[in-house]
Amino acid sequence: MTAVTMPARPEQDTSLRPVPWRRMVWVTWRQHRFALAGVAALLGGLAVWLWIAGLQLHHAYAAATACHPASSPACDDLISSFNSVNRVLVGGYVLQAVPALIGAFAGAPVLARELETGTFRYAWTQGFGRWRWTLGKLVPLAVVLAAAAGALSVLFSWYYQPYFAARNQALSLSEWSPLAAGLFDLRGVAFAAWTLAAFAIGALAGMLIRRVVPAMAATLAAYTGLALAAGLYLRQHYLTPLLIRNLFNPPGSAFIVSQWWTKGGKFAFAGVRPPIDLLEQFCPPSAVGVVRSGKPSPGTLWQCFSQHGYTLWTSYQPASRFWPFQWIEGGWLLALSLLLIAAVVWLVRRRAA
Repeated sequence: MTAVTMPARPEQDTSLRPVPWRRMVWVTWRQHRFALAGVAALLGGLAVWLWIAGLQLHHAYAAATACHPASSPACDDLISSFNSVNRVLVGGYVLQAVPALIGAFAGAPVLARELETGTFRYAWTQGFGRWRWTLGKLVPLAVVLAAAAGALSVLFSWYYQPYFAARNQALSLSEWSPLAAGLFDLRGVAFAAWTLAAFAIGALAGMLIRRVVPAMAATLAAYTGLALAAGLYLRQHYLTPLLIRNLFNPPGSAFIVSQWWTKGGKFAFAGVRPPIDLLEQFCPPSAVGVVRSGKPSPGTLWQCFSQHGYTLWTSYQPASRFWPFQWIEGGWLLALSLLLIAAVVWLVRRRAA
């Protein structure tokens, strides 16, 4: 007795039907829930830390600004107390590693783990399809991570608010600009954009290298290089810097791009402080007065050189450009992230099973 077999009709073969997107999202959650839990623990711990430290900082700032007269010893003590609250976060450099860590530990393994173990072959035979498999993994994770980073950046801005508000008081309580590297990319839309870019860099590294640990190392290196290039070279040129001469006391919140001296319309020397030989020739301490350190005070020094025909030029970005810079940086980072994800999809479609 022989069995009668009939070829399956494609329209009736459920294994060939594309898996719904919601099922793909569920699979992505199941596969990467531990990585997402790690990111949630990292961001949640930072949020609690920022909240506790921020409350102390806000209370110290309120006490310092409410104290009168401001020149009294009691007020000096309150100002010192404000300046000493959680100094580890001033400037934000301790938080710069957060997007890089997310890109390395959540972005690099997304594709690299399956490519390294070979489990992607099974996924491609289950009705996912190559490009749908890739997008089903990358897009939901990217959206969740960027949204979480954006929420945390709101808390960052709240934490730093007293430092920026101190600029508007008679007290000089902070020494950096909102546009400075190490702080600018932690606030507004930039932090979410950097997190998204780090995730996309990790995904591309995982696709190219196809091994988890080397892909993580490559992600950290690539992100660090991009962040340094943006902070040190790109950001200050998003808009044409303002140029002013003899600005002896530039706004404290301004980001100084460069300063130089000219004489007779020609370049003399770069920087604010003149060379030693010119300093001793034109403006020795005995001629301009000295401060406690034994050096000429900046105001009298600049006045002295101005009297000898020198002009100080200052190129700077005002703090009022914070949001235009935020949207510029967020825009090109978003475009870069989309380009990297598109490159990952293209590489996956070309890869032989």
